[in-house]
Amino acid sequence: MIDAGDTAWLLLSTALVMLMTPALAMFYGGMVQGKNVLSTFMHSFFALGLVSIQFALVGYSLAFGTSWHGVIGGLDYVGLAGVGDTIGAGAASAVKAPHLAFFAYQCMFAVIAPALISGAYAERLKLSAYVLFTLGWTTLVYDPIAHWSWADGGWLAKLGAIDFAGGTVVHLSSGVSALVCALVLGKRRGYPTVRHPPHDLTMTVIGAGLLWFGWFGFNAGSAGAGGLGALALVNTHLAAAAGALTWAIVEGGRIRKLTMLGFASGLVAGLVAITPAAGYVSPMAAILIGVAAGGVCYGAVLVKGRFGYDDALDAFGVHGVGGTLGALLTGLLARAELNNGAGGGLSLLGTQALGCAAAAAWAVAVTYALLTLIDKTVGLRVDAEVEYEGLDGALHGEAAYASAGSVSHQ
Repeated sequence: MIDAGDTAWLLLSTALVMLMTPALAMFYGGMVQGKNVLSTFMHSFFALGLVSIQFALVGYSLAFGTSWHGVIGGLDYVGLAGVGDTIGAGAASAVKAPHLAFFAYQCMFAVIAPALISGAYAERLKLSAYVLFTLGWTTLVYDPIAHWSWADGGWLAKLGAIDFAGGTVVHLSSGVSALVCALVLGKRRGYPTVRHPPHDLTMTVIGAGLLWFGWFGFNAGSAGAGGLGALALVNTHLAAAAGALTWAIVEGGRIRKLTMLGFASGLVAGLVAITPAAGYVSPMAAILIGVAAGGVCYGAVLVKGRFGYDDALDAFGVHGVGGTLGALLTGLLARAELNNGAGGGLSLLGTQALGCAAAAAWAVAVTYALLTLIDKTVGLRVDAEVEYEGLDGALHGEAAYASAGSVSHQ
C-alpha cells in the first residue's frame, strides 16, 4: 500500500538530489580558471539532460530490471514500460511510494555519478568526447554496479555487501574512473609548474553548502519518512561536520592556516564517507567516519603531488578514496539492530572489501576501454591553442564574465 508520508519524502528527496548536480557545478566551477567556468558547468548540467533520457530509455531497466545472473537487469522497464503508480518490485518496494517516484529518485543518482568524474578532466576534455564518455560510462559502469548492489538479485547484494546510498555505486565507481581519466588525458598545460588557482572560492563554498543541504535527500531519501530516515539524516550531518573540522585542523597544523577550501573539501569528504553507512551506524560512529574521512582524504589529495598525476579538482582523492573508506568502515561499524541487517565485524568487512574491489576493477577496466575507443575516434583532448585560450569561448562561444577576455592565459 502506498504511504503518503513516504511518497512525499521521496519526492522531496528527489528534488534535493537533483539540486546537488547544479551544486556540484558551482563547487567545481569555482575551482577552475575563469576561462573554463561554463565548460565545467556544462559537465554537470548536460548530464542532467543526457543521463536522464538514457536512464528513462534503458538505464533504469538495466539497473533494476529482472536480474540476469545477478550481473545486469533485463529489459522489463525499457522506456519505463510497467513503471506506473504501483509499488515496484524488489528494491523499489523498500519505500511505500509509487514506482515512478522511485525511478525519479534513482535517476538523480545516475545523473550525478558521471558528473563527479568531471573533476578529473576539467579544463582539457573535448565536448564530443565528454558526451560519448558520459553516455558510455553511465550505461556500462554505473548501471551494472547499481544492479549488483541495489537490485533484487544483484550478486553483491546476495553476497551480503551493503551500500545504503551509494558509497560504492556512486562515489567509489566515479572516483576510480576519475583517476583513470586523469592518467589517460595527462596533465593540464603547464601543470604543476604553472599554477591553476581557483578563480572564485566563494562560488565553490556556496556549491559545497548546497551539496550539504542536498545530501540529506541523497542519504535519507530511500529510508522512508520514519526512524531510519531520521537516523540517516542525523548521521549525514554529523559526518559532514566532523569531516570539515578534521580537514581544517589537519591542514591548519600543516600550513598554519585554516582555509575555506579545506573546510569545504572536508565536509564533502565526510558526506561521501557516510553515504554507504548512513542507515547502518550510530551517530557517534558517524562522527568517527567523518573524522577518518577528513584526515584520510586530505592525505589522498596531497599524494597526487608526489605521484604527479593531475586530478584537477580531486575527484579521486575525495570521492574514490572517501567512498572506499566509507564502505570499509561500514563493514566494521554497522549495527544489526539499527536496520535489521548484518552487524559489523571481520566477516562483513571482508564482504565489503570484495564489493569495493569488484566495483573498482570493473570501473577501471571499462573506463580505460571507453577512453581508448573515444581517443581513436573523435579524440579526447582539446588542442593546445584551445586549452590556452579557454574552453568557454572555443567550445561554447560564450564567456562566464564580461571581463573573461582579460583573464591571463597560463
